[in-house]
Parts: sequence; structure tokens; C-alpha cells
Amino acid sequence: MDVVLTEIFTWRGNEVRWSRRGSGPAVVFCHGTPWSSALWEPIADALSAEFTVHLWDMPGYGTSTMADGQDVSLGTQGELLAALLAEWDLEAPHVVAHDYGGVVALRAHLLHGARYRSLALVDAVALAPWGTEFLRLVRDNVDVFTRIPAAIHEGLVRQYVRGAGARPLAPAEEEMLVRPWLSDAGQAALYRQMAQADERFTDEVEPRYPEIDLPVTVVWGGADPWLPVEQGRRLAALIPGAQLHVVEGVGHLIQLEAPATLTAILQRWLLAGR
Repeated sequence: MDVVLTEIFTWRGNEVRWSRRGSGPAVVFCHGTPWSSALWEPIADALSAEFTVHLWDMPGYGTSTMADGQDVSLGTQGELLAALLAEWDLEAPHVVAHDYGGVVALRAHLLHGARYRSLALVDAVALAPWGTEFLRLVRDNVDVFTRIPAAIHEGLVRQYVRGAGARPLAPAEEEMLVRPWLSDAGQAALYRQMAQADERFTDEVEPRYPEIDLPVTVVWGGADPWLPVEQGRRLAALIPGAQLHVVEGVGHLIQLEAPATLTAILQRWLLAGR
């Protein structure tokens, strides 16, 4: 389930790791938190027979730069996505975005001029309120969490990740999700991005969702413990013409909990918009 991001885009002092494979219309996958592009790897691989798939790690995540004093806010990530699409010379790709990736993609489109052929929002951070109790606790005490012993940190990360799904994670799945955060740099990076989480980044663009003029599908886990399915319904209702797919019994990690179902939904959606 590992993904090797062989390419580097240098942006504002950050090395943004990315990879591209396949052939056909371009599809860009955006991950969320506390994940990386590895969460999308099997689905991107399945779609690469018919599409040119692009995976990337946001700064502060996965294999991209993790550094003290780094701006990893959702505002900055939205600017970066627009710059990355320009670097790739993608005029109007399909975009598939999960969790934080949702507001990153929405901000890139609505505020920074990124053009998409279509947009799929999967259990996406897009409407307030969002953020777990743990995230809020970290945001209010970030200096404490940055200094806790590594063993305690690892236990917290594992429990946090386990809480995202509606079923237990397989050991290999859990390792893939927690591994980037277990080094000293990873520990600091995790709490840094939590400290910079702010609902103003969704509040700034929410009033503009009715302006979106492109095909949008919203996919949601019906048992998502982090972002209740009512948010998915609200989001779909705000975007003109948006479709809604609710996958019952599935939590926030739909890529792992129902990969075949999600792949089928995305494949039908993307093929219809070729």
C-alpha cells in the first residue's frame, strides 16, 4: 500500500512530492489529514488504465517537506494546488478530493482560478463545524503535544486514526496511515497542522458554493464518525446539480472500508465526464 512519489515540485521552500502514471484524461487526487497520497494509491492504480492519475503529498504530510515554522494551513494548500496544476500544465483535470483535500480543491477553484473538468468530494471538509475533539485539544495545547514522549505520541496517533473508520483497520492499513507521523519531524508536523486548523478557511468559501459551475459528485460514508453524513447532504444541496452517493455502513476511511464501491462510483463518474 506504499506509494513512491518520484517527482519534486519546489514551491515556497517546500519540496512537494508527486507522481504520475497511466494514460487518458487527467485525474488529480487530493488527500486529507492525517493521511497522505498513500490512502489513494490503490484506487488511483485501478483507474490508471483509463486515466492519467496524479498523486501528491501536501507540505507537512507524507513524504513532502516537514519543517519547523512551516505554513501548512488550508489557505496555503489551496494556493499550492493551483500552482501545482499550472506546473503540470493541466488546463482542466478531473479532481477527486477527500477530507481536507475537499476545501483545498474548493479554494483552489473558487479563489485561485484553478479550472476542473469535474470535482468529486469524498467525505470532504467543506462546511463548519468540522474537527474532532482531539484536534481541538491539540490546537489549544500544541506546545505540550509537541513535547510528549514518542511512545505516548504513537499511542495517541494510533487511537486517533482508529477512530476514523466504522470498522477496525487491518494492521497493514494502520501502519501505512500512522508511519509518517512517528519520527521526530512527523510528530511536530502532525501537531503543527492541527494547530493551524481553522474553520475560517471553509467559512470564506462556503457562500460561493452556489456559484460552482461544473459537474460535482459528493460521496459520503453513511457512518462517518468525523463528518456526519448530514454534512454531505448539505454540501450536495448547496452546489447546483451536485449528485450525492451515500455508502451505508462506511466511515471516514471509505478508501479502505469500501474500496471496490468507491472505485466503481469514481470510475462511472469519470468515464461519464471524459
